[in-house]
Amino acid sequence: MASSPTYRTILITLLIALFSPWRGNAQMPMPPKIPIWDANQITLRLQKVAENIYAVVPSTAGSETTLGIPQATTAGFVVGSNGVLLIETMINKRLYGQLIKLLRSVTSKPIIYAVNTSDHGDHCFGNYLLPEQTIVIQNEFCHNNLTGNYEAIKQFMITLFGAGRGIEESVHRPANLVVPLDQHMKIDMGGGTTVELINVGTAQSPADLFVRVRRSDRTVWWVGNPFIAESPTIPWLFDGYFLDPVSNLKQIYDMIGEDDVVVPGHGRITDKDGIRFTIDYVLALQDKVTRAVESGLSLVQTQETVTMEEFNKGYQLFNWLHFNFNVPNAYKDISNQKLRR
Repeated sequence: MASSPTYRTILITLLIALFSPWRGNAQMPMPPKIPIWDANQITLRLQKVAENIYAVVPSTAGSETTLGIPQATTAGFVVGSNGVLLIETMINKRLYGQLIKLLRSVTSKPIIYAVNTSDHGDHCFGNYLLPEQTIVIQNEFCHNNLTGNYEAIKQFMITLFGAGRGIEESVHRPANLVVPLDQHMKIDMGGGTTVELINVGTAQSPADLFVRVRRSDRTVWWVGNPFIAESPTIPWLFDGYFLDPVSNLKQIYDMIGEDDVVVPGHGRITDKDGIRFTIDYVLALQDKVTRAVESGLSLVQTQETVTMEEFNKGYQLFNWLHFNFNVPNAYKDISNQKLRR
């Protein structure tokens, strides 16, 4: 990772790109709709997925995910013998409040742990509202990046999710525990329930953290932004990386059991087969861009050639993500790999 651009550089580059000339004359397009989803309008719903294990998802996720409509952040919690482990704290006070109300409809036990799966604000900007005694857990990069770049990340989130959504009110609350690169952390919640926090490295960004909750009768995953949702959703590879995500997405996918429950970062609850579309997409993109690079095509020629219409199944953000981020980042990494041979 030493040779990779810093996250601050990536953020600044992205923000400049969003408002700079693109392909010579036209301005690089913003998402087709801003906010991508409106945090002032979202309603969260509780879904019990196993004994003492709960997912919290947008009320529209069940009906809209497979229609290609972007969904708000999913969350969840695990009720242990002595307290609760919370997964995600949402983008603003309004959604944090809904999350906690749903939690309190199940248990009055204290929130001992709060886990953030990403440094994107919709997963962690509610941290400042947590009880003082709650132990915040992030991957090590996530903690360092939020500590050094919180205001820049806030501006990035406002750009995509709109002003006046409570993002401005968030203040940084640092992690109390971090999971280093290539490390796992296990937490025994009692009653036969174990939570494992897994840092395999960059699967969307270097800040990714996967959550695996195990009981004797059920395993439940929170897979965050790396696996946004089922088909027709494609991954959001706009953090500047491609080859690491391809490898690490496959690594996590291979760890998931056929009968495991999977809670994507922004969609309805599913299973291993439900997130296969992400793997198929990145492997196909890798193959097609590799062929383009080996043929000597420029980035613009690759964007014009690698349209991947077979994966364009109605996701509203397909063109924005595929042509402006996913293809360029794949091209960059694959070209650099070729130069190092």
